[in-house]
Amino acid sequence: MTATEISARADFSQIRYAQCWEDADVLLDGLDIRPGDRCLVIASAGDNALAMLTRNPETVVALDLNPAQLFCLELRATAYARLNHGELLELMGSRPGRRRALYARCREALGPEAAEFWDRRLDLVEAHGVAGVGRFERYFRLFRRYVLPLCHGRRRVAELFQPRSVGERADFYERRWRNRRWRLMAGLFFSRPVMGRLGRDPAFFNYVEGGMAGHLENKIRQALVDMDPGENPYLHWILTGTHGRALPLALRPQWFETIRRNLPRLSWRLASTEDFAWEATASGARFQRLGLSDIFEYMSEDNYLAALDSLAGLVPPGGRLLYWNMMVPRSAPPAFHGRLRPLTALAAELDRRDQAFFYRRVVVEERV
Repeated sequence: MTATEISARADFSQIRYAQCWEDADVLLDGLDIRPGDRCLVIASAGDNALAMLTRNPETVVALDLNPAQLFCLELRATAYARLNHGELLELMGSRPGRRRALYARCREALGPEAAEFWDRRLDLVEAHGVAGVGRFERYFRLFRRYVLPLCHGRRRVAELFQPRSVGERADFYERRWRNRRWRLMAGLFFSRPVMGRLGRDPAFFNYVEGGMAGHLENKIRQALVDMDPGENPYLHWILTGTHGRALPLALRPQWFETIRRNLPRLSWRLASTEDFAWEATASGARFQRLGLSDIFEYMSEDNYLAALDSLAGLVPPGGRLLYWNMMVPRSAPPAFHGRLRPLTALAAELDRRDQAFFYRRVVVEERV
């Protein structure tokens, strides 16, 4: 297996993301997954791969370069098979509960490498839940512990999640939330240097131009004013360390049995997208729906275009690719439009309701 560009520069020996920080509702609506589709997705922590199972595809293949991320997916899949819905929420960290005992019920079904990996992290699982043990989640935990209390007390955080109209949310944001300390501390903590040191790997910013604070301030306002904070599971976790009354798609009770039933359709591979695309092309395999996270952010322009070309070759006419831009603009240039048609109106609509609010935009492209 050859390494992708980012694997040569970033440390993949730990859990980077213990949960998927991409809105699965946006992913599924953008891809328009239909029964019988073959889906390819970046594994990350596994939530979005599991969410795809709610649409009854023929198969979902999850790829990742980091074995730790695949261990996250393996434990999740085992938890769906071994636990009931309430117990799943306890183990994940969405609700308080007996996580060590619940993990023990899952452990016997894990492979030996995954079991050894999670055995070494049981104290963290007990304290924060499976969805709270990654580097990115630790970054938000530091924010909750050291930064947020300097800006807002627990009562005001709770007030943020109370039901309000858009006008009332705008008034609360400007008069109660966006005070001087918030502007100062959030601008510092969510800056590129601090996020690179404590949250994402610094190598993930190699192709970023300009600062992040202004972009994130605008997106935070969108999440707190334009959308209802009380319905945002990602915002709940950032500010409270749990999902509150809101849950990401894969953890919602109405989808639990569907995901459990469709687990045999899910598989995962330790592989780069480039290597997988080469193997799939050689075997004649095709995938109608590709969920590519924000992997193109970490590639040079030339490498992005080469990867996009190889992945587009896996998709038959009418199939779709969806990926996110956070700080690096990536979308198929005009030279690709004979093969990939940008669905700009759909992408704009998805942007307006993307609850994982820190991305700059969603890109949806359809194979011609």
